[in-house]
Amino acid sequence: MVERKMNSLAKWALILFVLVSIILNIVLLGIYSSRAPKCSGQRVHPLRGKHDERSLVFADLTKEEYVQVQQFMLSQKDLDISTNQITKPSENFLFLIDLSLPKKTEVLGYLDGKVNKPAREATVVIFYGARGYIKEYVVGPLPNPTRYIDVTKERYKTEIIPINARTVTVGEYALLFQFFQTNVFSKLQKLMIESFGVGPGKTLQPFEQMPRGVRSGDRTTWVSFFRDMSGMYIQPVGFEVQVNHESVNASNWRVERLLYNGQYFNTVDELRQKYDSNSINKIVYKKLPDYGCLKPKNKPLQIGPQMFYVEGKRFSVSKNHVLYLDWSFAFGLSSLTGMRVFDVRFKGERIVYELSVQEAMSVYGSITPGMMLTKFLDSSIGIGRFAHELVRGVDCPHEATYVDTYRYIDVPVPVRYENSICIFEHNMGQPLRRHFADFSHHSYGGMVNSALVVRTITSIGNYDYMWDFIFYQSGSVEAKVHATGYITSSYLVDGNQKYGHQVADKVLGNIHTHFVNFKVDLDVVGVKNVFQTKDMQFVNVSLPWMPDHYAMIPQLVEKQLKTEQEAALRYDTKTPRYLHIASRSINQWGHHRSYRLQVYSFAGDHLPESQTEERALSWARYKVAITKHKDLERTSSSLYSQNNIWTPAVDFSKYIEDNESIEDEDLVAWVTAGFLHIPHAEDIPNTVTVGNGGGVLLRPHNYFNEDPSIHSVDGVYFSPGSETSCDSNRMACLAQDSCSPVLEHFTYHGFDGIMKFENWL
Repeated sequence: MVERKMNSLAKWALILFVLVSIILNIVLLGIYSSRAPKCSGQRVHPLRGKHDERSLVFADLTKEEYVQVQQFMLSQKDLDISTNQITKPSENFLFLIDLSLPKKTEVLGYLDGKVNKPAREATVVIFYGARGYIKEYVVGPLPNPTRYIDVTKERYKTEIIPINARTVTVGEYALLFQFFQTNVFSKLQKLMIESFGVGPGKTLQPFEQMPRGVRSGDRTTWVSFFRDMSGMYIQPVGFEVQVNHESVNASNWRVERLLYNGQYFNTVDELRQKYDSNSINKIVYKKLPDYGCLKPKNKPLQIGPQMFYVEGKRFSVSKNHVLYLDWSFAFGLSSLTGMRVFDVRFKGERIVYELSVQEAMSVYGSITPGMMLTKFLDSSIGIGRFAHELVRGVDCPHEATYVDTYRYIDVPVPVRYENSICIFEHNMGQPLRRHFADFSHHSYGGMVNSALVVRTITSIGNYDYMWDFIFYQSGSVEAKVHATGYITSSYLVDGNQKYGHQVADKVLGNIHTHFVNFKVDLDVVGVKNVFQTKDMQFVNVSLPWMPDHYAMIPQLVEKQLKTEQEAALRYDTKTPRYLHIASRSINQWGHHRSYRLQVYSFAGDHLPESQTEERALSWARYKVAITKHKDLERTSSSLYSQNNIWTPAVDFSKYIEDNESIEDEDLVAWVTAGFLHIPHAEDIPNTVTVGNGGGVLLRPHNYFNEDPSIHSVDGVYFSPGSETSCDSNRMACLAQDSCSPVLEHFTYHGFDGIMKFENWL
């Protein structure tokens, strides 16, 4: 009887299981059948142009080319150079290999099909520690170089660059870390434990002040120390050391001064003796919360809006060449100066020869030495050098196209940086143009502002700079930067609040400026251009129908500036609101075809010219400066500006001193933008990008006969009764056309290329 009941229960359990399975399958089938199909990811419409292999004239060096140049230079036994990453300052070190751009006239002739391809060459920088100077060479032709030429005098008007103008290398840092351990920390063990909690497994992190001294030849650096915690830049402990490392022989290095809790000491022994005798005001260690950590305070529950391409990507990337609707251009990433684009064309017509980042500079204020004299010049460290892998879905849209780069700077072999550039088309979040006709001819006409973005992000010490070059369907090009990352801070002592705001316990966020310089080499209908300004003024006008009555009427004021000094527009003077690189060619309406330079900047004051260091920053005097193009005036700053700031290898103001004519010449605009940063509580844990940036917009001004975007396929138009028609309104069909994206898996390898200091000790 019991066995029969068990069989009956098993039968009903089996029937119930089958029924539940059928119902579940029906439900799942309904759910999945209602989902949109997966997007194919394939381009629906053909590209409007073809990729041009001639763009490779601008291409960054390949891994193979880096190796070829390195091996060729090593084979020159008379140079006696090393590629070991911890080469000592007293030895000769191959520091940098980078692309050497050909002369512009040669490139234009090649791009326009008139001459053969220019020789491909590389720039090599060697720090000759054993000889006491720096040299630059051009090596080529590539591949398989056969010659090297010393170009130091040609580029910098001096036979040699002094060795103390060099960037601090990995090899020198390794020796500096050993120096501090041997000559400072080991002699102050009691102080380190009681004031900073330093002990087994705990240390302090250094951050250096630049420039390194107060006069040419100095290499005396104040180094501030911070807690070994997340966002160490906002964790100062109140301890700073001045080390003299002018000699290339580390055995000659010495401590010159120390700062502890706002008190100065001449030697380590003096500090130790006064600390042990309780004759100074001590810092007492206390554990602090990890307020610099960027780990979310709450567990992420949702993914925000994502972008995907319903009908495939409308742009194409082939090697270093990009096609996007009516645009085409080449792109690259310099180890020193960062992002750049070349040969920018709209509807096949060249508009920009070169648009590039030149320099990023910050000047700090403080009462403590680690920040008191600081003026960071990032190209001397390498702006592009620190472009690491971009995080998919955060740094760039998930479905962007990602590009790898290779660099050779302060390394033994060329290093690959995966996904360090991203390119994507982006809905900018507002219509490019629109009008709702309410009064007559009732209709709606508008167009989404979809633009192409080329981006990299460089993490230079505490700050992260996001560099964007944006290409709009209206024929405009924009170059801009946003700053994020961590502020730099100093220990709060009496009098320091004149130089910023307190942002944490004993932490001052130091006031500082950000200035960024861009090179804008516009070729407007060729290379024979002029510089025009436009503005307004009110004029007192008699009314034609009431001659005895006057009114103040805004009137157009146009000028043409004819020399470089006229066209050097200083930040501290009133600047005309419209600045134009113009051609002699006219549009259909008789106006000179031009592109406008629209600078948006919230910069602080520039360093007074009375300061010796200002010569290395002289480009920042000008909101815009226009010069005649010269191949030897390649950059506004140099690799050597930071560490020989008092006698700079490149003084931009000298580009203007000769006051050459800029009338009907090949013109270059040097544009400076930036912002003043007064740190505040909301900079903790780190600075947001919102409102922290600047840049320049290149806008067509009478260049066309009408807005070119009127020909875009993105335009939307409908009138009463045709709202749902798909003829001129693809949005009306989006619901039936929509699909769900096929997404790449999330990966990240950016930590593969970071500097690992512990490996050098």
